Amino acid sequence: MAEMFSYTFMQNAFILTVLASIACGVVGSLITVNRMSSFTGSIAHASFGGLGLAYLVGIHPMIGATAFAVGSALGIGALSGRNKMGSDTAMAALWATGMAAGLVFIKLSGTYTSDLMSWLFGSLMTVSRTDIVLTASLDVAVIGSVVFLYKEFVGISYDLEFTRIQGVPVWFIRGLFLVMAALTTIVLMKVTGLIMVIALLTIPAAIAEKFSSSLRIMMLLASVLSLLFSIAGLLLAWWLDLPSGPVIILISSIAYFLVLALANEVH
Repeated sequence: MAEMFSYTFMQNAFILTVLASIACGVVGSLITVNRMSSFTGSIAHASFGGLGLAYLVGIHPMIGATAFAVGSALGIGALSGRNKMGSDTAMAALWATGMAAGLVFIKLSGTYTSDLMSWLFGSLMTVSRTDIVLTASLDVAVIGSVVFLYKEFVGISYDLEFTRIQGVPVWFIRGLFLVMAALTTIVLMKVTGLIMVIALLTIPAAIAEKFSSSLRIMMLLASVLSLLFSIAGLLLAWWLDLPSGPVIILISSIAYFLVLALANEVH
């Protein structure tokens, strides 16, 4: 253990894991209670178009991915406010279009680097201090938003129409939630990659939901579970010399299926 943390890249990986778990638990809980897991997958895959464009024009990949993720999230939110079918179709279209556009842009740029692979499959070993600062900033923004607007988030999650009637600016609260979800998705792509990010955002929250009496408790428990799964995956990946992202997801999935099995036995 001591040898593992003697390396700077492992220290960075551990710090990012802790910080990312906070946003993962809070935002993942909102995504779960709003039944928007497909939304997360769509945003992650849509952001791949931004990655490809960033490589093509020569800017930092995170700038392109973030711009595409936030834009796609707000676009889906606008459509979902009108009709569900339009939202579902938009998410499916963004999922495929983002990947297709990204592949075309990357081919045009002539780029195929390990950095690109880290976005696809995650790489905690390439975490930088900048990644840590950005993730910490996201945590502050997410926690601050939830603390000051907790009742409003509960309202749009469980009874949107009643919340609207009460005079709450639901379009603003929902938009804020979608932006937080998009930014959290981008941060977690460093942990598991865009292909598996949907699992890390939803599995801890899905488990937490079964043992929570309120959204606040669910957020706290989901953050703890996300932290446990991520640290366990990071340690196991180090000992077995395996990629950390897939190991984290496998541990999360095993825990989820065990909880389901125990719940079925009880009932």
